[in-house]
Amino acid sequence: MAKRRIAQVAGWSALCLALAGCGAADERVGAAPRPVSQAQADQDVQIFSWWTAKGETNALNALISVFRSRYPNEHIVNEAVAGGGGDNAKAVLASRITAGDPPETFQVHVGQELMVWVKAGKMEPLDALYRELDLYKVLPQVVLDGVTYQGHLYAVPIDVERGNVLWYNPHVLNEYGLKPPQTWDQLLEDCKVLKAHGVIPIAYGDRDQLGSVMLWEDVLLATAGPKTYDGIWNGTVSISSPVIRKACENFLQLLPYTNADHAQLSWDGACGLVASGQAAFDAMGDWAKAYFVASGLKEGRDFGWTPFPGTSGDFEYVIDTFGMPKGSKNPEGALDFLRVVASREAEKRFNLWKGSIPPRTDVPLTGFDAYSLASAAAFRKDALVPSLANGEAANPAFEQAAAQAITMLINTGNVSQFMQLLKQADLANPLP
Repeated sequence: MAKRRIAQVAGWSALCLALAGCGAADERVGAAPRPVSQAQADQDVQIFSWWTAKGETNALNALISVFRSRYPNEHIVNEAVAGGGGDNAKAVLASRITAGDPPETFQVHVGQELMVWVKAGKMEPLDALYRELDLYKVLPQVVLDGVTYQGHLYAVPIDVERGNVLWYNPHVLNEYGLKPPQTWDQLLEDCKVLKAHGVIPIAYGDRDQLGSVMLWEDVLLATAGPKTYDGIWNGTVSISSPVIRKACENFLQLLPYTNADHAQLSWDGACGLVASGQAAFDAMGDWAKAYFVASGLKEGRDFGWTPFPGTSGDFEYVIDTFGMPKGSKNPEGALDFLRVVASREAEKRFNLWKGSIPPRTDVPLTGFDAYSLASAAAFRKDALVPSLANGEAANPAFEQAAAQAITMLINTGNVSQFMQLLKQADLANPLP
């Protein structure tokens, strides 16, 4: 199973490496509003994403609905590709772009995942659109930094998500007299109790490697703290640091308390184990909340949350954007879609379904639930750190090599080999 998952992502890594030799772009996109001619109306606006799981589809449909209401003469085409954390979609997207057949716009995370396309010269800069919509005033600096390269902006954000969340089933915890763990030692003690009663303590699904990498990076953040954790990805802390070895040892302590079928499940499958009461905990981003709500569960009664133990005061951000690739058949339609993405209406409707919060600071949070309000407050005050698993922290080739090393660690428990593989990944695809 490990070999199959490694092969699944190899194509995406290879395409990222091939793109690295291409040059960056300079030209700008005109963003003036224009009437839709019949010829333009006949053209499709293809939007590409991996939002196909329960809850995610509701959010995407809400976004599409806003677009259709504003541009009724344009034909939007949902090109979503199934596959958990997006590895399948990213491989399909890379094939299309390198073949000269890009969609009008596509989902991409801020930071290094976006930058691989920008540095390859495959993306149109969106400075004019940002000026037209006056986005500089309403987007947080961490968001602007994540879409900027050499002074130009290359994507429009749609959400801000938190990665370091431990979701739990309150019914299960109450049955065994447990409270949501706040420290590492409390988490291990809870796991022992739950396992003794035949309950899966921690569920994760890594069929696409997302679940395992997110669990590992949460343990790394808890072990290292935000400053050291951030330093690993920005190159100021050695990739051979003893803190990474210690995090791996801590990570291995959790594995006996996880579900045996993790390699057969994607992230939403693990959420399903928590929702059904077969498992107590799931370390996943706040898109898990969208899954729970879409499954009919009630916040506070049927599911709860806490920062991953040891990471209270830290906010591991995952930020989805839409960018505009060069060579699309309907660039004006793409710009219209990006105008919708940037709007207050679309951001509110999308994030109400997605479980995340709007990136715009001027979107009212009326109607958002307790989790989202807490997340918004944390985003304003906590230490902000990027996610490795979701593409913000490291270039895609390094990310995939790290994911393969984590799979090896799970299968063998060999921390020394893991450290060697991580060092090799950094030598082949250096971190910033």
